[in-house]
Amino acid sequence: MTATSGPGAGVLPHPPGALTAPSRTRRTLLRGLPLVPSVVLMLIFLAGPIAYCVYYAFTDMRLTGASATHFVGFGNFTKAFGDANFRNAVWLTLVFTVLSSIVGQNVLGLFLAALMRNASRAVRATASTVVVVSWVIPEVVAAYLLYAFFRREGELNTILRVLHLPQQNWLFTLPIVAVSVANVWRGTAFSMLVYSAALQEIPAEITEAAEVDGAGRWRKLWHVTLPMIRRSIGTNLMLNTLQTLSVFGLIFVMTRGGPGNRSETLPLYMYEQAFQDSLIGYGTAVALMLLVVGGLFSVLYLRLLRTEV
Repeated sequence: MTATSGPGAGVLPHPPGALTAPSRTRRTLLRGLPLVPSVVLMLIFLAGPIAYCVYYAFTDMRLTGASATHFVGFGNFTKAFGDANFRNAVWLTLVFTVLSSIVGQNVLGLFLAALMRNASRAVRATASTVVVVSWVIPEVVAAYLLYAFFRREGELNTILRVLHLPQQNWLFTLPIVAVSVANVWRGTAFSMLVYSAALQEIPAEITEAAEVDGAGRWRKLWHVTLPMIRRSIGTNLMLNTLQTLSVFGLIFVMTRGGPGNRSETLPLYMYEQAFQDSLIGYGTAVALMLLVVGGLFSVLYLRLLRTEV
C-alpha cells in the first residue's frame, strides 16, 4: 500500500452525519431561540427593577420634598446599623423565622406527615382537609382569624378561662410569639405535604430491616428516616425560610408591628421607613439587606442539599 501524498494528505473526511463547528453553533442558536422572549421579559420586569432598586439604595431619594436625589454611597447602610430600631427588627425577624419556620412549620409538618402515614384513610382525609384549609385561606383572612383568636376577648382566653388557667392579652404581652404561632398555623400544610411525599418514597424493606436489627422508633427516625429525606428537609427549609422572611400582611393585620416595635420585623420596618416616613432610598437599602439575608439562608440550605461523596 502506498501513502497518499499531496495537499490534504492525511486529513480524514468528516464521517457521514457529523456536524462541523459552524453547524453546531447554528443548531445551538436555533434551540435557544424560543427562550429569547422569556429572557427579554425577565430582563425588563425582573433584572431591571432589581438594578433600579440597587441604585436607589445608595441614594437619599424621598417620596416628598423638593430636594433632588443625591448619591450617598453607603450612608443608608451606616444609618441602618446605627439605628436601634433596625437592630431590633433584625433580631425579631430572626426570632420569627426560627420559631415559625425552621422549628414550627418543619417539625409540626414532619410530625403530621409521619402520623398520617400510619393512620386510616378517613383520618388522613380529615386531617389533610383541616390542615390544608388553613393554607389556602388568604393571608389577610387568616390574620383576622388569628387576631380574633389571640385578642383579650378571643377564643384562646375563653378556653383558658374554662380550664381555670391564667389569661392575658397575648397580642400585647407576647406579640412576636402570637404572630409566630399564626404563621405556623397557616404554613404547616406545605411542610406536611412535602414530607408526606418524601416519606412515601422510603422503601419499605429498609424500614423493615431496621426493625429486624432491633431499632426502636426514635433510632429508626434518626438513623433511617431523616437521612433518607435529607434533601426534602433542605428544600422545605429553604422555601419556608424565604417565605417567612417576607411575611408582611399577617403581622401587619394582627399587630402592625406593635405594641411599640415589639413585633416589627424587617418587612414592616422597611414599609414604615419607605412609605410612612417617605425615605425611599433608606427603605430600599433595608430591602436590599433583607435580600442578602435570604441569600445567606439559601446558600446554607444549598450546601445541605449537596450530594454527599
